[in-house]
This record gives sequence, C-alpha cells and structure tokens, in this order.
Amino acid sequence: MTLHFMSDKELSRLEILRDLGSGRLTTSAAADLLGLERRQVQRQAKAYKDQGATALISKKRGRPSNRQAPSGLKEQALELIRAKYTDFGPTLAAEKLREVHGITVSRETLRLWMLDAGLWADRVKRRGRVYQPRYRRECVGELVQVDGSEHWWFEDRGPQCTLLVFIDDATSRLMHLQFVQSESTFAYFNATQRYLEQHGKPVAFYTDKHAVFRVNKPSGLHGDGMTQFGRALKALSIEIICANSSQAKGRVERANKTLQDRLVK
Repeated sequence: MTLHFMSDKELSRLEILRDLGSGRLTTSAAADLLGLERRQVQRQAKAYKDQGATALISKKRGRPSNRQAPSGLKEQALELIRAKYTDFGPTLAAEKLREVHGITVSRETLRLWMLDAGLWADRVKRRGRVYQPRYRRECVGELVQVDGSEHWWFEDRGPQCTLLVFIDDATSRLMHLQFVQSESTFAYFNATQRYLEQHGKPVAFYTDKHAVFRVNKPSGLHGDGMTQFGRALKALSIEIICANSSQAKGRVERANKTLQDRLVK
C-alpha cells in the first residue's frame, strides 16, 4: 500500500536503493544516479533497510507549506481590492496593500488570488490580435518613440489635456514627460528642446502620422513636403520615422496605458 502514496521521484529512488542493497549498484553509482553525496546515500540506504519504503516518503507531505500565507490574509487582501482597488492590476494593487494597509503579498501570489476570485483576467484573455514585434535598437538614444496621450489626467479637477511621452526604444526607459494643452507644433518644439537639453541628440524619432510630423493633406504637398517640425529635425540631422500603425509603436503605446492607469490613481 505504501507504493500508492509515493511520488515518481520517490519510486525511482526506491528502485535505486533496492539495486544498491542487492549489490547490483555501488554506492558511488547510486550517488551519481540520485544526485547526492555518498554519505547521504548511505544514510538513506540505512533508513530504507530499517523502515522499508515508508522511510523514503517526504515527511512534509500533508503538512501546510512554510510559505503559505497566514490564515485570513487572502480574504483580507481580496476584500480591500474589491472595496478600493477594483480596477487595479496585481502589481499596483500589491504596492497599495503594502504602502497603505501594511499587507505584504508578492505580486505573483496576489495575481493568482485575483485570477481565482475573478478580479483579474489572464493576459491571454486580455490581449487581442498578436503582431510581429519590431526588434529593439541596440543603443540608448538611437531611436526615441514619441507620442501624445490625451486623457482626463486630472479627472474632474481640471480640463482634459495631453501628456507628451518620449521613451527610449532600446530600454523602454521614460526619457521625458510633459503635460500640454494639446498636440501642437509649439508643444512638440518645447518638449523636444527640453529633451535635447537633458539627454542630447537622438539618431531618430519614431512617431505616428500626426500632422505635426507629416503632411497628410494632398493640397499641402508643395515645396519640400515637410512640416515645420520635420524641417527643424532635418536641420539637427535627426531622422523622423512615421509608423504605419499604433501597434508598430507598441512600446510607447503600452507606456501610455500604464501612465494613464498609474498617474491618475
């Protein structure tokens, strides 16, 4: 009956110790097979000889894990999330539980609790169509993704405005953030000047097809066909690359969603 309660690993160990006891294996060979020291093998062989197969069954089986959360902690954490943080993800919720309520739970543990309670959706369920990722540039400053995120950043305490986001393509590091009234040429000139003063000149900016960056009207395709912002970047020898879709500038788009979620909260 003991064999029915043994794991595959324990059954394998049993076979090796049987072969060792019958002389079909040496202690050194058994140690190599078990991945143990000779002294450990000798100790287990003696226990098996004295107590039989039961000596090989883990003494921790049936006992609660030492890493198990204290009783009631899970219910307390989930109750707080339902009451105060229903739209928070596991990472931010874990931070708030620790900082505000003194409850320390790892992000992964909280994620599993929230999944089980229906308070969080698995990434596979949350994501839509999967796009082929564009490979990152190798060096910091080689390519900087730029985008404007219009949002109710101050909720009802102020008007809707735009956050200009500059993010490094190689590292996903937020390089510059600036609140402006709207995505205008003047706003981008001002934000770019601040970026250059702080970080220096990048090789290229990666943007969408906003009118600040590209002439989109056929009637406007005269002269050099460039916008004021485009001509300024050309004078600085900074290339401007316009993405064909929002998915192509996924790093800055994901940063926008994270900022909308975290900054407001």
